[in-house]
Amino acid sequence: MLTPTSIALLIAGYFCVLLIIAYLTGRKSDKASFFTGNNQSPWLVVSYGMIGAALSAVTFVSIPGSVQTKGFFAAQFFVGNMVGYLFITFVLIPLYYKLKLVSIYSYLENRFGWFSYKTGSFFFLVSQSFGAGLRMLLAIKILQVLFDLDNSHMWWLAVLFLVLIFLYTFKAGIKTIVWTDLLQTTFLLLAALSIVWVIFSKMQLGFGEIVDLGTEKGYWKWYDGDVKSGTYFWKQFISGILIAMAMMGLDQNMMQKSLTCKNVREAQKNTFVFSFSVGIAQILFLFLGMMLFLFADVNSIELPTKTFEQNGEMVTAIATDKVLPYLTLNHFGIFASIMFVLGTAAAAFSSVDSALTALTTSFCYDFLGIEKRKNPTQLKTITHIGFSLVMLLIILAFQNSGDNVFDLIFGLAGYTYSPLLGLFLLGIFTKVKLNDWSVPVACLATPVIAYFMNNYLNATYGFNIGFLTIFTGAVITIILLLLFKFIPFKVER
Repeated sequence: MLTPTSIALLIAGYFCVLLIIAYLTGRKSDKASFFTGNNQSPWLVVSYGMIGAALSAVTFVSIPGSVQTKGFFAAQFFVGNMVGYLFITFVLIPLYYKLKLVSIYSYLENRFGWFSYKTGSFFFLVSQSFGAGLRMLLAIKILQVLFDLDNSHMWWLAVLFLVLIFLYTFKAGIKTIVWTDLLQTTFLLLAALSIVWVIFSKMQLGFGEIVDLGTEKGYWKWYDGDVKSGTYFWKQFISGILIAMAMMGLDQNMMQKSLTCKNVREAQKNTFVFSFSVGIAQILFLFLGMMLFLFADVNSIELPTKTFEQNGEMVTAIATDKVLPYLTLNHFGIFASIMFVLGTAAAAFSSVDSALTALTTSFCYDFLGIEKRKNPTQLKTITHIGFSLVMLLIILAFQNSGDNVFDLIFGLAGYTYSPLLGLFLLGIFTKVKLNDWSVPVACLATPVIAYFMNNYLNATYGFNIGFLTIFTGAVITIILLLLFKFIPFKVER
């Protein structure tokens, strides 16, 4: 079994490799390298590296853990993602390259006006800050298990990793991220594959026998036909399409990497290959989850539990986010443990490094006008530090949020990305002109209205909208914006 010292040495070694990559990519970097990578990134490297950024600690731990109660229902969502990526490939990528955008939200200024532009960027900053912070929180929770630490140590773990991330991203930014993502994707996938291989060898069952056993135990279930369920097929599939469009296509973090490719053709090849590759990787992690619970069932292993209040009563259930680290470190041997630690390190860094770069880029271009400033390097560094502090505050605020971070991240995304989705859909598919001043009002009202509507439907009819909140929110945004067109009122900048 690995000791805390050996775990620390493995993570330190991994970070040293990241520093070497940062040094090599930063030697000939200029002020454009941080934001655009000088538009010289090989599309295949970008595509492969984006898998790790899309997976992060959420896929590494939460998705396998979700199999215990939801089986393979998440695959419905992932298939929807793949359809959404096609929209990004053939609609959004050509648009962004045609307009030569660095911040994708400047499209909204060209289409609707200044208020729309600032509102779109603001919602990205909020969405990405929470999303990246929660993904890093999950990685830190894994590290707490590895080092046997309680929540009182969470703040310094968060500070340590944020400082390390700052050290290898502050100089070359996205130019470095493109290549570090390559490393992080490799270790995430190797960790999953190695653990699956170890379980197969220990259980000594073939694939067909594993599927039969998974079916018997209720894990091998792919389709939910209950219309009231949050995992109902059409809710998952449609929300998968829309969340992919919003969380990747309308997300500066993911699009900034695609925009570092040499031209629109290479960027399209990048997102097209990525769409299928990440889908396969996500199914792999669902399969890993089933293998974990089958191994525990067959060997009568008592899994870690959590106690929480539900409907006024204290309930005890399996702590799903702790299942993978618990089994790997205690039952799968030294090789799987080493790969798990390296995969955890990859998840921790990939959760935040590109997000910090994208947040810095968006704020510098959208709010500071950095391309017109005389001191861009100083402003960029201060902004980078500022968003690191924001991440730290989010991690500390949500440290007691529970185990299912996957649902929390995508649940919040439904509220925060839906105004962006509504704005871009109106801009791309219609020629309508808006009262620009009304855009921040409508976009801020949307999450509030969607939240109360969702609660009402659930409480009154038992209808759980689930991740489809992003659809209802986008519709609310569009309706509000069209209604505001009839208000004869103008606000000048």
